[in-house]
Amino acid sequence: MKQKAKILLVIGLMIIFGIGLYFLITRLSKKACIVEFPKIDSNLETSDKLEVVPTMNDVISADTAWCGTFQLIWNDMINEVIHQKVQFLEPLEMVEHLNQQDFNENSISEEYYYKKFGLKTLDLKNEIEKGIQEKFGETSDVLGNVDWTENQLDQGKEDIKRYLFYTMLKRDFSYPYQFSKLEQGKFANQYENISYFGIDSKTNEKVRNQVKVLYYNTQQDYAVILNTVEGDQVILSKGNQDNTFGQIYEDIMKKSEFYEGSDLLKESDYLKIPEIDFDVKREYHELENKEFYTADEDVATIVKAIQTIKMNLDEKGGSIKSEAVIDLEVCTTSLERPTEELPRYFYFDDEFTLFLRENGKEKPYFATHIKDITKFQ
Repeated sequence: MKQKAKILLVIGLMIIFGIGLYFLITRLSKKACIVEFPKIDSNLETSDKLEVVPTMNDVISADTAWCGTFQLIWNDMINEVIHQKVQFLEPLEMVEHLNQQDFNENSISEEYYYKKFGLKTLDLKNEIEKGIQEKFGETSDVLGNVDWTENQLDQGKEDIKRYLFYTMLKRDFSYPYQFSKLEQGKFANQYENISYFGIDSKTNEKVRNQVKVLYYNTQQDYAVILNTVEGDQVILSKGNQDNTFGQIYEDIMKKSEFYEGSDLLKESDYLKIPEIDFDVKREYHELENKEFYTADEDVATIVKAIQTIKMNLDEKGGSIKSEAVIDLEVCTTSLERPTEELPRYFYFDDEFTLFLRENGKEKPYFATHIKDITKFQ
């Protein structure tokens, strides 16, 4: 009896092993266009102190940075390869903002940046490295985070095309006259021993003349421009309560337009600016490994999306260096789109707004915004 039980146990284990092996083989051979996305070890650490947003239209938190480098390569990706706006199955707000291309090559002079894209090959990598060395005397901090092994390069296969999009922005600027180095002090009445520069009673008048006041409405609402030798302008503002960089910038420009006070820094005025020095890396994991369609009905996937920003500012001037890279794969053996339409759920079961409008009229005659439904029932 025991012998029979052992035989049945062995047979059962063999059946389980056979079923598992079958599903493994089936999964590995399911589609020729399915691509593996290996994780690459990074020699840069993602900052836990600073957030990085891809556009000026994305909502910002207390400590956030933005640079146009990622937008520039996104523009190249959709204009040169995808030929339509990127759309994931589950929409992302940052993708919608990137698709708007609010920042483009018309927004910045060519001398500020180097940009290159093409089929992902070692020749392209070498060309980029040579290009940034010749233009800026710089090396890349992000190209090493991309997988350059043979199976991840474009090899002329008919079913898969691999592309790389890259840009670097590099700018050094200096003030005509050096600002005064001020005593260390507090910041936000919380942080101690913060280094500052600016203008006090001992500062030369020439230094004051390189500062333009955009507006000074109250002790908590003001903005200035620091002019530089190179023509760059450092704009600093305090008191803005908007949610995006775009809104804040627009608010500054509006306040400046309506400001009727003096735009000169007077002898009785003081200026105090903290020194700035940060190095942050953002990996856009929310954009990676999600399929979307090109205009030719091919299936595209972003394998890697990285942006770095280095910036410093002190009494002499400052510098900024930012890189961005997108590693893209396009499966040119088009997969059929789902024939069934995906369901849409118009559930007004959370905060919403309601309007009443007469048919044929442009404007509503009633509106209500509902958050606490118990007040309406």
